[in-house]
Amino acid sequence: MLLFLKKYELFILNVVLVMIMVVVFVSTIELGWIIIRDLYFHPPRFLLSIADLKEIFGFFLLILIGVELLETIKAYLIHQVVRVEIILEVALIAIARKVIILDFEKFDGFTTLAIGGLILAIAAAFYAVRKRAAIQE
Repeated sequence: MLLFLKKYELFILNVVLVMIMVVVFVSTIELGWIIIRDLYFHPPRFLLSIADLKEIFGFFLLILIGVELLETIKAYLIHQVVRVEIILEVALIAIARKVIILDFEKFDGFTTLAIGGLILAIAAAFYAVRKRAAIQE
């Protein structure tokens, strides 16, 4: 039964890996289209508005999150361990993306403060994990 579960887990991880690869590939093509569309087809040509830049940078970070998730699955397939460092990197990228695309005029100061606290907590956890890894080596 354990052998079956191990094979099933490996199958699921490979399916998820392929799906993430497809999503990252399609997202990269879509990002390229967004850049071409915003630069060439929308007036004024070859100039980007703040909204366009926010959309493009948000998309870049979204693709980077996908790449980091690929790294997480790859590390798990190789080492059979979930690397907390990669998960924290994904969390930092995701919150950075949220900050970049967030319209701060729609939120109160408490929400902004909470986002800052979240960033500090994730950064502190990331630092602690990196520090612990450096000590163990």
